[in-house]
Amino acid sequence: MNQEELKKRIYDIMEQHKIGTLASVKQGKPHTRYMTFSNDDEFTFYTPTNRETHKADEIDENPNVHILLGYEGEGFGDTYLEVEGQAKIREDQKIKDWLWNDHMDRWFNGKEDPEYIVLEIYPETIRLMNAEEKTPQTLEM
Repeated sequence: MNQEELKKRIYDIMEQHKIGTLASVKQGKPHTRYMTFSNDDEFTFYTPTNRETHKADEIDENPNVHILLGYEGEGFGDTYLEVEGQAKIREDQKIKDWLWNDHMDRWFNGKEDPEYIVLEIYPETIRLMNAEEKTPQTLEM
């Protein structure tokens, strides 16, 4: 599979799967949790969170993160992505408005809540796993 085909397969998984795991580094060890992910027209990931969470503190200390996205839990052949990247905390209202949905009222007092922040994750490497072709296939960013 050439790089353009690989990009399309990766982007399709990003569009179809919105829940995955995000691992950050806590005291030198991985710390993982489930998150919801959105993306722009590129390969950047966005996920909402609260300023007062461990993940925000961990990313302030060490921006290295790892994402797993796409596995459906139906068997050994499920296609998924492994993403290594750098996370950045975003607080600008434009990105918060873009990401906001009514389900988030459970955790925030509206999209202007000062505790509502967005993690923006810039991939350094994305690996396509368990596809029919010889995988993993790596997209270098």
